[in-house]
Amino acid sequence: MVNGTIPVDGPTYIRVGQSGALSGTVRVSGAKNSALKLMAAALLAPGEFTIRGVPHIADVRWMGELLEQMGVGVSQEGGVLTLDVPEIVRPEAPYELVERMRASIVVLGPLLGRFGAARISVPGGDDFGHRPIDMHLRGLEELGATFTTSHGYIEGRVDHLEGTTVLLPYPSVGATENLLMAAVLARGTTVLENVAREPEIADLAVFLNAMGGQVRGAGTSTITIDGVEGLEAVEHTVVPDRIEAATYMAAVGMAGGEVEIVGARPEHMEMLLVKLREMGLDFSPTVDGLTVKAVGRRRSVDVATLPYPGVATDYQPLIVTLLATADGVGIVTENVFGGRFRYIDELLRMGADIRAEGHHAVIRGVDSLSGAQVRAPDIRAGAALVIAGLVADGETLIGDAHHVERGYQDLVGNLVSLGAEVSYSSPG
Repeated sequence: MVNGTIPVDGPTYIRVGQSGALSGTVRVSGAKNSALKLMAAALLAPGEFTIRGVPHIADVRWMGELLEQMGVGVSQEGGVLTLDVPEIVRPEAPYELVERMRASIVVLGPLLGRFGAARISVPGGDDFGHRPIDMHLRGLEELGATFTTSHGYIEGRVDHLEGTTVLLPYPSVGATENLLMAAVLARGTTVLENVAREPEIADLAVFLNAMGGQVRGAGTSTITIDGVEGLEAVEHTVVPDRIEAATYMAAVGMAGGEVEIVGARPEHMEMLLVKLREMGLDFSPTVDGLTVKAVGRRRSVDVATLPYPGVATDYQPLIVTLLATADGVGIVTENVFGGRFRYIDELLRMGADIRAEGHHAVIRGVDSLSGAQVRAPDIRAGAALVIAGLVADGETLIGDAHHVERGYQDLVGNLVSLGAEVSYSSPG
């Protein structure tokens, strides 16, 4: 698989120097959290798929390698990804590929839907604490699949999936995607209730409908799928990445300045924009996105993460970092992943005043941060540490920077284009 010019396994470090106000224009890539699922959905039909706006990131490369292992032809030129799906694939996702990212579990639904068989290693990915896949399996069992587990693998089989009503106990994004992709080829009608409502779910539904699927209600809490006998390969453009857009907003909020973010869709980030406005950021729409402006010091606010349309858990490290130098005391409550505060120790090394207890973090804004050697524990926390380094005295050296390359197409280069002092660095 061909990928971008920046090594996706990444340099070991990102160096960040104290930077002035940011200015200029930056364009966001297609959403990582959509592109990976569209790649999995391509398993539902034979033929050549063309997916545009796909970012050059490690997770896309790894998903491509997983599909190649199954027999799919995968190539990427610029932002255009081509998938050549054969009539028969090997319905197995081995450990050495699945362990790299949790998103790989979403091949389970398409494989069962089209081939009636799947053998998937228990997924890995970012370490946010325990994130069971029981909802995926229970929902697929309600559609008729049976599962066995042994030696770290989940094996699923079904003669044919049958449409039914599935009520999710929690609006899990991954479970919604797996069930949606499985149900599109099931017999009869499937109704998925209490599902995830993220823009990436709606993007997946648009993709499936273009293939010939019959999906209604994506973006709401109830999705109805009328099963069809077959699907066909299509072309599609990925929805813009709202998490990447939020990262550049946070960078401006931290360092100050004015930046146009091309591709940002305010309607996908309404609750986040409410909170950022409360903190003192100004936004104005443009023809192609929005402009963010920040002057002076931020104001502290309280924030709770919730499933969409609430403030996404992926935004949380960026918000905590902004609050680290804001005026006052803010409380951030994490309601999605209990282990997502692990990066706070790295901000403490930089001089932040944060106390985390259970699902809550109390952030007392300090006048300034200090550059230090820190470590990126996951994608979004790594980006947040880069943002923190923009205002820290001295130099910040962020280790395990390969995490950042999993989710961002050249975050460093884009920040440099806005005037930031950021660079890649090798060990030693």
